[in-house]
Amino acid sequence: MQKKSFIVIMMSVWLLTTAGGVAATEQLGRLRMALLPIPDVLPIYVAEEKGFFKDLGLVVESLPVGSALERDQLLQAGRIDGMINELSGAANFNRNKNVVKVVSVARAPLGNSPLFRIVSAPGSGIDSPEKLAGVAIGISKNTVIEYISARLLTASGVEPDAISFQSVPVLPERLQLLLSGQIKAATLPDPLGAAALKAGAIEVVNDLALKDVSASVITFSNESLTGKKEAVKAFMTAWDMAAAELNANPEAYRQLMLGKIRVPRNIRDQFSVPPMVRRALPSRKQWQDVMDWMVSKGLLERPLAYESSVTADFVAD
Repeated sequence: MQKKSFIVIMMSVWLLTTAGGVAATEQLGRLRMALLPIPDVLPIYVAEEKGFFKDLGLVVESLPVGSALERDQLLQAGRIDGMINELSGAANFNRNKNVVKVVSVARAPLGNSPLFRIVSAPGSGIDSPEKLAGVAIGISKNTVIEYISARLLTASGVEPDAISFQSVPVLPERLQLLLSGQIKAATLPDPLGAAALKAGAIEVVNDLALKDVSASVITFSNESLTGKKEAVKAFMTAWDMAAAELNANPEAYRQLMLGKIRVPRNIRDQFSVPPMVRRALPSRKQWQDVMDWMVSKGLLERPLAYESSVTADFVAD
């Protein structure tokens, strides 16, 4: 009963903030979102299932994609309005001109649910960060995975010049090389990281140890933020309602998660629906740390201003 009352209140507040409450009953338009099969996008599917988008007068078209490259190409081609990505990805879009803005954190390490884990091969005996000094860790170069890996290791006391990476960009291949012992360690996103542990890999460290560094974000094109402002506001209201639903009753959405999110077979019965962040923006400190890393890697010539790539105008009230 309390949950139903909360939803009614949320929708009423949104209605009252539109022009006379009438605009919400009209069609706000269509938003197209490119979605990887990862837990971070789950609120969109919950909002669809619960009818939150429809109730707010919004049509959201979810476009499943198989890779971050495919997702990014869709935005570059103007075929989507938004996506779930990460701060470094948003900065990449804005290298030469302002193309996108981050409107909210999508997911961050919470409870017992990390986003990324550094794991070692079964039987390797590598069970602490200091044992990774000089060991090549399988990652995808110049991505959020390399950033998180470097930050986790240095925060754990590993000297930067002792950190070694090996490029294995395809995630299933990275997992297979790890489990077969062909690489000694790898950084994997959950649920793939959890599946590696179930298969005998050893957890070295995860980003629950460094919660202020790791996060996925909701990003929209500047064109959509300008031309579809009310639609994006409605989207963020529905997202927050869905996040509240997920946090209140995660097991009710297990089957939806298993149908939409790529969860390896060996953990399908035990991988938990993760808790979701609500109404949060990445901090200036987070942004600056990503800028420092990208400049040090030669991915940016100079750091981008926080205000050029992050906006507080769309966080749900």
